[in-house]
Amino acid sequence: MLHQKLVAIRTYMYVTVPVSGADVSPKIQFLIRQDAATVMPEPKRRFLSAPTTMLVLSAFLLPLALAGCAGKHGPQKSKQAHFGPVPLNVVKVKQKNIPIYGKWVGTLAGYVTAQISPQVSGYLIRQEYREGSVVHKGQVLFEINPQPFEATLNQAKGHLEQVKAQLELAEINLKRDRPLAKAHAIAQSQLDNDIQQKAAEEAALASAKASVQSAQLNVGFTKVRSLVTGIAGLAKIQVGNLVSPSSVLTTVSQVNPIKVYFAISEQEYLELSQLARSEGKSDLLNSGKTVPLQLTLANGQVYPYKGHIVFVDRAVDPQTGTLKIAGSFPNPNRLLRPGQFANVKAETKVLDNALLVPQEALNSVQGSYEIAVVGPKNRIHLQTVQLGPEVGKMQVITSGLKAGERIAIQDVNKLRSGMPVKPHLVAAPSSDTGQPQRPAGKTSEGK
Repeated sequence: MLHQKLVAIRTYMYVTVPVSGADVSPKIQFLIRQDAATVMPEPKRRFLSAPTTMLVLSAFLLPLALAGCAGKHGPQKSKQAHFGPVPLNVVKVKQKNIPIYGKWVGTLAGYVTAQISPQVSGYLIRQEYREGSVVHKGQVLFEINPQPFEATLNQAKGHLEQVKAQLELAEINLKRDRPLAKAHAIAQSQLDNDIQQKAAEEAALASAKASVQSAQLNVGFTKVRSLVTGIAGLAKIQVGNLVSPSSVLTTVSQVNPIKVYFAISEQEYLELSQLARSEGKSDLLNSGKTVPLQLTLANGQVYPYKGHIVFVDRAVDPQTGTLKIAGSFPNPNRLLRPGQFANVKAETKVLDNALLVPQEALNSVQGSYEIAVVGPKNRIHLQTVQLGPEVGKMQVITSGLKAGERIAIQDVNKLRSGMPVKPHLVAAPSSDTGQPQRPAGKTSEGK
């Protein structure tokens, strides 16, 4: 048997070629493998010559090299197109005088709040008003059983008549005894007794009259009346109960005008006082209409009537650092009720020549704020700025910008310094200074 042997010749080659069509070319590794296997008798083994091997490898490598050259120029053109000027909406920095408003949470209270209590003790026999309705000063709200007090009055009147009769008798005795004593017909002591008796009866008459007057008052007090004009609350004691002067029957609140209590900081107090003095007023309490107050109700509706300050507390609360203020508002339709919560707003100061930018122009970076400024050559410059108060949809900038500079309001967190842009000037939003103020620094952070 002819001895045979498997002879295998393997040739490996690795070629790295960039592939066109992507910014970052992936590396593709090609393995060219040539297997040459021949089964032949060992004495007749043959090997491929070196020129033949190179010819085979060239046939595989030439197309790959040509593809790599073509892909090498493709990404450069794409990259150059990507770094062209980017279209960008910009606005100009505004400069104007801006009024700054303070905003506080207030609690409404009656201008006068009276607790209605009886002045005499007795059983409640009647309720004369409708709960929650408007009552007037002097209107009867409750009635207490008057019979015991009427009896006391009659008794006092009877005693008064008795005292009057005794006084008349004393006057008669004195009139009779005075000539007799002068004629020494009677002792002088008798005349003295008559004089003193008349004086005692006169004092008793005054006391009896006072007793009648007190009894008449008590009879009148059985009708419990309202002391102010306002809205009467729920009856706290029902008919049939025994009441006394310590009992509270109901509460009546005067609501036109109505008060609102709120607390302001020391800084706000100083700003309001300075504003009042600039208008010629002596202090904040006497500021009148120079510091008008605006009320916003719980549903967001602005109350149509303006208010003014009527009370300034004597001292700052050391625990909160605030000063209690009361404002007065007209309430002709009785829309406002005691206990309601409302937002009070007042102008505290005016920022002269303030710089304003839209809030969407701000980009928060590690606790600070940046604005993308478009330079004269239409290139981006990231400028760090300091924020003031918010005014509607605008933000006051205290430092870092100049009036009239162009700033980006689009994709601000994607812009970088030196980036070329194609700016498109658009109108800035209104400052809308009538909107409530909010603390600065609530814009979303950029990446």
